[in-house]
Parts: sequence; structure tokens; C-alpha cells
Amino acid sequence: SFGFLWAIPFEGEWTLLLWTSLAVVVPVAFTLWCSAQRSKRKTSMNEFFRKSKHGWHYTDLFNKPTYCCVCAQHILHGAHCDCCGVCVDEQCLRGADRSLPCKEIMAPCGPGGTAEHRWVRGNVPLASYCAVCKQQCGTQPKLCDHRCVWCQTTVHDDCMDSLSAADVCDLGEFHSLIIPPHYLYQVNKLRRRHPDEYIKVFDLSVLPPTKALQLCTLMPPGRVRVLVCGGDGTVGWVLDAIDAMKLKGQDQFIPRVTILPLGTGNDLSNTLGWGAGYAGEIPVEQVLRNILDAEVVRMDRWKVQVASKGVYFRKPKVLSMNNYFSVGPDALMALNFHAHREKTPSFFSSRIINKAVYFLYGTRDCLVQECKDLDKRIELELDGERVKLPSLEGIIVCNIGYWGGGCRLWEGMGDEPCPPTRLDDGLLEVVGVFGSFHCAQIQVKLANPVRLGQAHTVRLVLKSSTMPMQVDGEPWAQGPCTITITHKTQALMLYHSAEQTDDDEDETSASEAESPTPHDSPRPPWSPANRT
Repeated sequence: SFGFLWAIPFEGEWTLLLWTSLAVVVPVAFTLWCSAQRSKRKTSMNEFFRKSKHGWHYTDLFNKPTYCCVCAQHILHGAHCDCCGVCVDEQCLRGADRSLPCKEIMAPCGPGGTAEHRWVRGNVPLASYCAVCKQQCGTQPKLCDHRCVWCQTTVHDDCMDSLSAADVCDLGEFHSLIIPPHYLYQVNKLRRRHPDEYIKVFDLSVLPPTKALQLCTLMPPGRVRVLVCGGDGTVGWVLDAIDAMKLKGQDQFIPRVTILPLGTGNDLSNTLGWGAGYAGEIPVEQVLRNILDAEVVRMDRWKVQVASKGVYFRKPKVLSMNNYFSVGPDALMALNFHAHREKTPSFFSSRIINKAVYFLYGTRDCLVQECKDLDKRIELELDGERVKLPSLEGIIVCNIGYWGGGCRLWEGMGDEPCPPTRLDDGLLEVVGVFGSFHCAQIQVKLANPVRLGQAHTVRLVLKSSTMPMQVDGEPWAQGPCTITITHKTQALMLYHSAEQTDDDEDETSASEAESPTPHDSPRPPWSPANRT
């Protein structure tokens, strides 16, 4: 009887252990299998998207009622082409890729030398109206009505037969920003040597912008605008590529450059009136309208030559500068930030996180003071004249009005008169700071920098030790050297005068009656002679 009593709990424990194991192992195994299948499916999907002529993008949830252009069924998740606007569910994706051609960026003219509409059925934009009957389109809960992917004209299904034969595609509101397909078709007929080079989409993660900018030579001179979506470093990358066009004698084809600020600091964007950051708050259509209304201004670009001391057989390092050069605490913060971003790039994916990390490094430097006694280690010359330095920790050489993510460095708090700044005067503004805490005070308008002067040529000699330096946010640690900053060239930029910050509005209203001249404005002035 004792053996019987001991056997029952023993068997019960094994049964419980078996079922517990199954309850844990089976879900885990199923989850791992699903994860592997999802990864395999994602890899297959990405390979399919890469080879497709459509610009497919997969979405887990469409943000408005959407219908498949193949089976006409309502879909929640699937893919859409950001080029022609076709939407399909996952089951119809491969069939749509075969049967629904994407819009062609290079095609001959229609009859009579006019451009024909390129219609896509269904999923028309909200609040769109029929070009024939003037009634609202897309109101029925099904795949209905048509939209031209070039001019965005919308027409009811029942009104398509009534569409006038004289109605041709004029490329819509943004026709001056669109390269007509028939133009590229005609140009390509004249350039038979490389016929395939002008129908490709350039991926700047693979090719440098120099290659893509050669498309400007196919356009009428002075008509091309380039929108740079990124930070100040990306803008400098594109402007360097434009300088390469000048070296090839292609000055007449040089594009005008504008910015959609997606970086951390965006000081150049702020200076040119495009704001301190973009998070989708302005519709893309309005961004394009602002570009159409923008003024053309000239912006000085500078050459920064770094000659290391005692290294005579090596060529000096040469960098391009658009915004500013600095040595001292702000360069140290940029260097620390850059080093940690290289180690864990996924962590630095948010503008707010980036600014917080900058703040932490600045707070630490207030205690450590790694750049103290800069005035004893460095010599400064402005246009060949030696400048006596106070007890500084940093020197900043500015070409633009903004610095440090939105601070007007040269003007400061405006309580002291100072010469005006311009983008095109061939002058640099040179200031000094007493440390990281002083930089923070300047940014919140509790202090002014030490104005050291303006100059056409700036020369700094680092006599001893190693100091952090940076040009337009690209930092490095530099030993004893001589740094010479000279004028390089001018870039054609687009300036948006409509946007103003609160500070701009206050200053404008206060000084409007005193002097309307652009020289008194913190924004970059220009003259009719500078317009192109």
C-alpha cells in the first residue's frame, strides 16, 4: 500500500512536468518559426521590390480607406507605389507588378506634340473634384474614379467618355518642378552613347551626388532646383558635388539648392528661412509652393586648410566650410557625440535624443574644462593682423547667422551694436567663448560671445597639445598645426522669406519704422545684382 501511495504523486509530477514543458516549448517554437518565416518573407519582399519597376512600399495599415487596384477589394495592409500611386494587397502584388505599368519618366509626346494623361483608377485624394462635372470624386466605398499621376486631375468613371479630346496633361500646379517625359525622351535620342544612364533613379547611398547632378546638364540652363532632405552635413555634401560641376566648366547648368531640414542642428536651413526642423507638420504640396516662391541668394563657401606642424612631406588637409569652424568646447561636444554615434548608431535616431546627448556632454565639460587656457595655446590672425586673446576656451568662425541649433551668435542679445552679417560679403565673423557654460548662456540669451572681429582671411596657429576641432559639425582631434580659412566660391541657394520665428517678428515690428534696409536684418540680404 505504501508503494501505491508513493507511485501516484510520482506519476502526477511527471505528467504535470510534461504538460508544462509542452505549454512552454510549443509557443516558443511556434514563435521562432513565425519569426523565421517573417524574416524570410521580408527578405523575399525586399528582393522583389528591388527588381520591380514600381516604387513599392509595404504598409501594415493604410491611413484612409483603400482598395486594391487589381481585385478591387478593401485592403488594410499591402503595398503602394509612391511613383504612380497604385495600391494592392499582398496577394495581388506580383500580378499588379506584371499587369499595371508604372508611369514612365521618359516617353514620346502624344498626338500633336502634347502630353497625354496617365490615368490610375481608384484611391483618389480626399476632397478632389471631377474635371468634367465639378462634383466630388472618390465618395463611393469602392474602387472608383480616375486620377492622372502627372497633373493630379481627377475624373469620375462615368465622366471619362465626356472628357474633351482637347484636354491634355499640363503636369499640374507643379509643372515647373517636373521634368516632362517627352523632354527626356528627345534628349536621350541625342545622347545615344549612354542611353540607359538617363532612365535610372540614383540611390545616393550607393552613388555620389556628382553622378545624379549630371542630369542638370540635360535641362535648360538655370532652371533646375535641388531639394536636399537632410542636415547641414548633407547640404555640404551636395554643394561639394556642385563645385565639381564648376571644375568641369558646367557653370550654366548649376542648380539652385534648397533645404528640407531633417538634421540635428539645421543652422544653415534656419539662416535661409526654411526652419530649424521638419517633422511633417507642413504638407509636401506647401513645401513645393514655398520652393517656387523662394528667392535666389548667393552664399559664400570657404576653404579650410589644416597643415600639421612638423609634417612637411604630407599635403595639408583641405575641407569645405559653409556654416562655421570652431576649436574648443562645442567641437569637443561634437567629437564625443560623433564617437558614441559611431558605436551605437541606432540609439541616435531622434533629434530630441541627439540634443539631450549634446546637453549631457556640455554639462560634463563644465566640470572638466578640457579646453581651458586656449589663449595660451593658440594664436589668431584676422587678415594678417594678430589679435590679442582674452582667457578663452573656444574660438568660433562663422559664415552664417545661426549657430548651435538656432542661436544668433554674432548678434547675441542685441544690446551691443555690431556690424551686420551677410551671406555674400566675403567676410567671416569670429567670436570667442569662455567655456561650455558660457555657450549655454549664449544659447538661452543670457550672455553674449566675445566678438573678436570680421575678416576675409582667418589664420589660427595651434602651438601645442591636441584640441578638438570641427567644420560644419564634422569633428576631429587635432595636434599642433596651422589653420587657414580663405574664400572658396559662392553657391546659389534658395531663401524663404515668408517664415519667421517669434524673435524675428518681434525684431521686425520693433525696427520696421526705423530702417527697412536688409543690411539691418539678421536674415541674409541680397541685391538685384545677385539674382539669377
